[in-house]
Amino acid sequence: MIDNSTLRRITGFQGNGLPVLSVYLTIPPQREEHDSVHPRTHDLLAQLRDVAKDKDVPHDVRVSVRDDIARIDADAVGGWWKPPGVAVFACSGREFYEVVQLPRSTRERVVLDDDAWIRPLVAILDEDHPTCIALVDRKAAQLWMLRQDELAPVRAIDDPALRKPNYAGWYGLEERRVMNKAEELAKRHFLKVGRTLEQLLDTDGYELVAVGGHEQEIPPFLDYLPRRVRERLAGTFTVDAATATRAEIREKAQAVIDRFEEQDEARRVAEALERAAAHRPAAIGLRDCLWAGTVAAIQDLLVQDDVTVPGVVCPACGWLAESGQTCPIDGSATRATPDVLDELVETVIDENGSVEHVRSETPLREHVVVATLRFPLPPLPSL
Repeated sequence: MIDNSTLRRITGFQGNGLPVLSVYLTIPPQREEHDSVHPRTHDLLAQLRDVAKDKDVPHDVRVSVRDDIARIDADAVGGWWKPPGVAVFACSGREFYEVVQLPRSTRERVVLDDDAWIRPLVAILDEDHPTCIALVDRKAAQLWMLRQDELAPVRAIDDPALRKPNYAGWYGLEERRVMNKAEELAKRHFLKVGRTLEQLLDTDGYELVAVGGHEQEIPPFLDYLPRRVRERLAGTFTVDAATATRAEIREKAQAVIDRFEEQDEARRVAEALERAAAHRPAAIGLRDCLWAGTVAAIQDLLVQDDVTVPGVVCPACGWLAESGQTCPIDGSATRATPDVLDELVETVIDENGSVEHVRSETPLREHVVVATLRFPLPPLPSL
């Protein structure tokens, strides 16, 4: 499972003059299709074989890249990588090699740069919302944990319940008495499940709650949810808890989380654009956001997930820009980077800002990147 420690371990590695090779691969779920992994990996790595042979490239760089290519190419034959995807980070010259299992497939990509290309990992962490799933009826509840496509049981709750009697009694009085008792037991059960969910939010750190069950039983349960649980409710889905398989539970709950994520992304983009329109500290577009990252002004960064932009970075002071051979701040020579957005993401994380990769269609598509700022931007330096 990918977590912040995974990210820190990878971003903390320094090649000290040797590049890091980052490779993202999709692994098909069908075992019989795993033979396709090696040819695809081989083709991806072919983009870098010229670097390993270029006499103008320093010898130690050529050797490191060549060994990285050979090791990853060999591992792709082994067939031990698991679906749906993996990320491989390698710098043989510094004895660095790490394979990260991905909870979802990403666009296949190979990047050679001074440090690891981590944007897909950050995007996965953006979407990592540990969710407590409650499958509820009037007398029982199953509580599950869903995180990064891993589904695990947490707790089962069974309470007494009364069924509707098949007789009317004296003018129906007995039936009404039994039904009132049944309603009271169902209420106690729903309150108990709600209190349990509230406790789990504190003890297990769930961000979201998803509720499943029969269509007619979900609304009365929601009426008894504690306020804190209601605030974390991502949505509901219909399922028969008695017969549902793990795969069905995971699929339906994940659909709820995906809808929540899409709505949340749209809300955050709209709020950032409204903030800029109200002349509050915000940056819109690549130029201003790169400058905001340079001066550590970014509080929240929103970046389009499937876009990469080449650019430059100053190794001395961290200045970020779309182009320029010389840093206007300290006069140092810049280095080219295949994705300056990745450099921006790392900068924001290092300055304790938040990053959201937006996958859904929003107005962000037009701007590529927007940010809310801690303070107004100083003037851009002259190139």
